[in-house]
Amino acid sequence: MAISLTESAASRVRSHLAARGKGLGLRLGVTKTGCSGYSYVINYADEITDSDIVFEDKGVKVVVDPDALALIDGTVVDFVKNGLNEAFSFRNPNIAGECGCGESFNI
Repeated sequence: MAISLTESAASRVRSHLAARGKGLGLRLGVTKTGCSGYSYVINYADEITDSDIVFEDKGVKVVVDPDALALIDGTVVDFVKNGLNEAFSFRNPNIAGECGCGESFNI
């Protein structure tokens, strides 16, 4: 089981944590929503609980709730800049389909 980061994503997280002045890493999860069933939730990890699963890649801790891990195991998190738009993107090998806008997925 693993969640990994591209160098672009790791660099983005490291720079934002440094600018923020606190935080242990990146918290990645899912929520039921959207037209396809699930959507990614990404935030700073300010604490790590006993039930959290922690991965480390390129110097960044990635904290995942065990319930979410079954849906996102093997995901590669990237950070993409396209013109004025910039966002995290996810390459999840478990998805069966995505909505047209790319905001949600199903398993």
